[in-house]
Amino acid sequence: MPASGAVTRNTLRQQIADALRDEVLAGRLQPGQEFTVKQIAEQYGVSATPVREALVDLCAQGLLDSDQHRGFRVHQYSIADYRDMVEARMLVVDGIFRRHSPATVPPEPDHNIGVALVSVRRRGEAAARAARAGDLDILIGYDIRYWRELGRLVSANDHIADFLHRLRVQAWVFSVPHLRSERDVLGWLWSGHVELVDAVTRGDAEAAVDVVRAYNAHSLEWADRLEARAR
Repeated sequence: MPASGAVTRNTLRQQIADALRDEVLAGRLQPGQEFTVKQIAEQYGVSATPVREALVDLCAQGLLDSDQHRGFRVHQYSIADYRDMVEARMLVVDGIFRRHSPATVPPEPDHNIGVALVSVRRRGEAAARAARAGDLDILIGYDIRYWRELGRLVSANDHIADFLHRLRVQAWVFSVPHLRSERDVLGWLWSGHVELVDAVTRGDAEAAVDVVRAYNAHSLEWADRLEARAR
């Protein structure tokens, strides 16, 4: 059994990592922005050890870059990176839905699946409302939790669900700075969460795939617009 000090440090490490990830997702830590372990430790009033561990964790998640001499900086994803993220999630999710016929309701409904679907739908409703209102701060949190819960539900494979979750966070890290500068942000925020979870609830794999494909096409269209604007 680990010592209580180790438990406390690991908890603090996770709290710092979560707080910094939220700062990046909110756009308060910008791509390319640099900082040191000492600066973060002083900001949160903690020792350097859990901060360093948290920063290393975020590097492993692809959110930060480490420089031996200059400290850490927020990773800057390119439009090409974003396209690759969309393609990766498209291939994985398409495969999941076609192979598993997502969360198909069995002849005798599984109570646990039913409860999970209700939870996912509630998060989807909240995310869709935020998307229609153009409220990025609310949308990001609900959207990430929605996709994480849905991924675990339909894949029944924690490794796949974790991979999709990581892609989701990385895609938001890329998107946030661009979306905050969009004049017509409502036109680029996806709000099909409820439509997708309804298809999953019916066990309709084809409908679920159609929703996800339309979403990915929408994402790639936005990437085209960003690329044209950058020329």
